[in-house]
Amino acid sequence: MRIRVLSVMVAGALAAMGAQASAQGISDDVIRIGFITDMSGVYSDYDGPAGAEAIRMAIEDMGGSINGKKIELLVADHQNKADVASARAREWFDTQKVDLLIGGTNSAAALAMSTVAAEKKKLFISAGAGTSALTNEQCSPYTIQYTYSTSGLAKGTGAAVVKAGGDSWFFITTDYTFGHALERETGSVVKAAGGKVVNAVRVPLGLADFSSFILQAQASGAKILGLANAGGDFVNAIKAAADFGLTQTMNPVGLTVFMQDIHSLGLEVTQGMYFTTPWHWNQSEEATAWSDRFEKRVGRKPSYIQAGDYSAATAFLKAVEQTGTDDSDTVLAWLRANPVNDFFVTNGVIREDGRMMNGMSLLQVKTPQESKGPWDYHKVISTLTAEEIYGPLSESTCAHVKKG
Repeated sequence: MRIRVLSVMVAGALAAMGAQASAQGISDDVIRIGFITDMSGVYSDYDGPAGAEAIRMAIEDMGGSINGKKIELLVADHQNKADVASARAREWFDTQKVDLLIGGTNSAAALAMSTVAAEKKKLFISAGAGTSALTNEQCSPYTIQYTYSTSGLAKGTGAAVVKAGGDSWFFITTDYTFGHALERETGSVVKAAGGKVVNAVRVPLGLADFSSFILQAQASGAKILGLANAGGDFVNAIKAAADFGLTQTMNPVGLTVFMQDIHSLGLEVTQGMYFTTPWHWNQSEEATAWSDRFEKRVGRKPSYIQAGDYSAATAFLKAVEQTGTDDSDTVLAWLRANPVNDFFVTNGVIREDGRMMNGMSLLQVKTPQESKGPWDYHKVISTLTAEEIYGPLSESTCAHVKKG
């Protein structure tokens, strides 16, 4: 009897949602997606113009419209500045009637956009920012962190390196929200695994010359150089490490590494390096097929952020198609009730704290002899489930999560 009553209640709720969605319809008769990311700076290769192209692919794959309502994309550069990101987000919500805001790289910019989206009660999906604050102390009911987080990277890489003997660390850290979180969370994982953090230095975003910091790392006596940075900062740091012969006494470990970095630096410099990723271009037949499509348009394989841009945009558009509305509350309810299954994630559940529950893989860079050609740069060492990486919901510090 109870099961029957519950079924009736659920059916009633879904019917009510459908009736409400039907009444709301598509605002302004246009479905608008806004995309704000680093278009020209240190992170632009990992999202940037190619990330916008990935979203355009998603729109094209939906036919360019839903039920006769056109899908539009707006694109802007946040210049890695939180104030620029928040001002543009506010302008778009107020004057352009943006229905979904997708935020690209830079954690400070993402936190700023999340705050504006919460104020406007509009859906914000962070596809490129890593800070775990988005689903913890600075969470929002309107924000989804879609691809990865600093806590996931820390758990995936830190523990594996300590287990392999890398039990003393020196960090070179980008001096803003993302780098701080990555250093702090990786350091905690290292210590919990029985290792220690010898020292750390903070460096400005977009620094070109890492020589003095590499010399400090060499003098520290640590076994591991932990690079709590990403993009051009990571590439420049690795180049400096190679120039100074750091690998003769230390092992560099990239905590946020993209295939583009390996492609740029070459296997001679990066061989043997461990790194953790939520997605890689050839992890499945579906992923390979989509990556080939992307490469034909862009000229290279996609990053996991660009793949996440496509997946996030598609998930939103499917929710609009199914509910008949672009209303954020209705779309969010549908997304939380319907796991995402595509080339990017399998059974990806969006938790109450906004975390997309997708697993990760620990990869190791191949030697030049192991590689069979361009983009064949990695081998899978292990896979990690979302539960292993992000822990139970009860551990979240998100204020609106109901503690059971």
